[in-house]
Amino acid sequence: MTVTNIPPDSELLSLDDAALADRLHSAGTRITDELRKVIVGQDAVVEQALIALFAGGNCLLVGVPGLAKTLLVSSLARALDLKFNRIQFTPDLMPSDVTGTDVIQDDATTGQRKLAFMAGPVFANVLLADEINRTPPKTQAALLEAMQEKRVTVQGRTYELDPPFFVFATQNPIELEGTYPLPEAQLDRFMLEVMLDYLPEDDEVNVVRSTTSVSPKSITPVVSKAEILAFQQLVRRVPVSDMVTRWAVRLVRMSRPSDTHAPDFVKQWVSYGGSVRAAQALVLGGKARALLQGRTHVSLDDIRALARPVLRHRILANFQAQSEKVTTDKIVEQLVQANPVPRSER
Repeated sequence: MTVTNIPPDSELLSLDDAALADRLHSAGTRITDELRKVIVGQDAVVEQALIALFAGGNCLLVGVPGLAKTLLVSSLARALDLKFNRIQFTPDLMPSDVTGTDVIQDDATTGQRKLAFMAGPVFANVLLADEINRTPPKTQAALLEAMQEKRVTVQGRTYELDPPFFVFATQNPIELEGTYPLPEAQLDRFMLEVMLDYLPEDDEVNVVRSTTSVSPKSITPVVSKAEILAFQQLVRRVPVSDMVTRWAVRLVRMSRPSDTHAPDFVKQWVSYGGSVRAAQALVLGGKARALLQGRTHVSLDDIRALARPVLRHRILANFQAQSEKVTTDKIVEQLVQANPVPRSER
């Protein structure tokens, strides 16, 4: 860690915030320990899920079936002692199945009928949108307002969601028949796209051994709703140097083919680059990552570590990239290498 990563003393956290930062670091460790009771060998995935959680963002989990995506989200909700709902997205799912709808009810006192709102599963703290790309766009769009504004509008009336509110959506990358790819506007509302891969052999042996012998251990809640809200506010108060912010913004700007600083490979392989939300996610996620690792300032390493999960779903590769089998992860890696590091960081 170099001195230039650390903001001046005037921008350091207060003593109260420093104590809260210690609590967040401890909470992150305890949550990880609880998840390890049922999740084996996915520490990087767990860390990225916690980053999205404490930064107040939504998370898209992508992986083939059987990699514990659903188990991870449900276990995380139990460790946080939050209300959890799961929606299995199917082609016949309607928007009202997500948001809720008005129903006619009889008033027992007056004998008259009236419209009453029946809340849908979106009214939770942690919402698992399972296989979100298996439902048509009109139903996918039912989550747009909830993901961005933390509220739901039904029949002209707006209902606020109980904070904190997170959407964890899952996708299967190998089955394309009968799926509806998420539009770019909705992908942009996911702070991170987290990739789950097959476990190493030793970890897979441990999974099979533990899940075929005794019943899984129960998850113990370790963080309250009030603490999570306090942690989210703390993340936003973490100082970040101007140099780190500018490096993150420059990285995103370089992903746009129209930008004057875009490298040749971006102009060759990319149709559209990251939005302003990408730079916001890099910096905000960097703050959360720093606190989870016991630091109270953001370094370039935090931004580099989040470059792929932040940008992989925001960069739209063109046909040439697809024909050459160039993935967005490869483009992001080259962007990180091409983004010049300030002299003081070398």
